[in-house]
Amino acid sequence: MSSVLPAAVLFDMDGTLVDTEQLWWEAVEDVAGRVGYALGPTDTADVVGHAIEHTATYLHAVVPEGPCVHELSDALDAAFTDRVRGRIEPLPGVVALLDALAEAEVPLAIVSASPRHVVDLVRDALGSARFAVTVAAEDVARTKPDPAPYLAAATALGVEPSACVAVEDTVVGVASAEAAGCGVVAVRTTASIVAAPGRRVVASLAVVGLDDLRPALLARA
Repeated sequence: MSSVLPAAVLFDMDGTLVDTEQLWWEAVEDVAGRVGYALGPTDTADVVGHAIEHTATYLHAVVPEGPCVHELSDALDAAFTDRVRGRIEPLPGVVALLDALAEAEVPLAIVSASPRHVVDLVRDALGSARFAVTVAAEDVARTKPDPAPYLAAATALGVEPSACVAVEDTVVGVASAEAAGCGVVAVRTTASIVAAPGRRVVASLAVVGLDDLRPALLARA
């Protein structure tokens, strides 16, 4: 096995580093309920892993007689931020993996479709010194599944995307990272994420160590 570690590890945030994916669903469910729409499993593809503006546009499409997209975006932002503040919990294995990467001097980034103020809340809760770069929804013209967020993170770190490993938990995020050229470790939260060349699927970051992040190993996944 190659001993080469990635040039950087680029972490998705919601549902990967911290347990906020459920909080996002609760926020969307709350706002949807206010406009008379019952959120359900069929809405997952337009909620999970997406930026606020995407989900607001989706809610406006399903309830066109309701508030405008801008008003829905503001409501979603407020509902999500209220839930995140004070309820930031690292997922299993996250702190140990961050510590191991810091000891190995591998640069880290957060690459998220969440707004900047939410990303900053999570970064500060986990330790702002851990992350050399953070990319939030406002930092790119197009967010996930477009490759722009991962390309922006790699550029800010001064490394090639192909030398980086992204850690993700959604189909949307995996598509973004792979389109940018990153290897991927995906935490399976849905059955639709499957192993593929350059992509390893794990049940939890609690089973991921430095060896699992080596690009040569991921290339054979």
